[in-house]
Amino acid sequence: MATKTANSQRDRKATVPGRLEDLVRILPPIAIRDDVQHENAVAMIDRLMQVADLTDGQAAYLETLLQLVEFYEARHHAIALSGLGGTRMLKHLLEQSGMTGGDLARLLDVHATLGSKILGGQRRLTWDHAKTLAARFKVAPALFMD
Repeated sequence: MATKTANSQRDRKATVPGRLEDLVRILPPIAIRDDVQHENAVAMIDRLMQVADLTDGQAAYLETLLQLVEFYEARHHAIALSGLGGTRMLKHLLEQSGMTGGDLARLLDVHATLGSKILGGQRRLTWDHAKTLAARFKVAPALFMD
């Protein structure tokens, strides 16, 4: 009996339909009502985040799932954030992940110096940056906004 190699499993995970209609058949984008649906949506988000160049359908589907997950997490897994700024939270998550300002810049696909400027408070994150970070750390994008 043949076993799957790590490479074939990785390739399988990264393969996602390109058409919106096909993605909807796999996991319909409906209101998330429990932790199982939440886990399924997050797993699909992870798969889509591995795709280098998203099709228009994949991008629209990913945005929809991110919004559904964000809404569910805000209602069911909210964290008291009083006194915590977005930059402070970002620093904490980067530290916990062993990431540097350079890693942050690569993740956000920005100039290398921008990572340290964000962490130093000289530059603010954009909403697109917050969404990228939210997908990476599996939290709501609003967490990173000051």
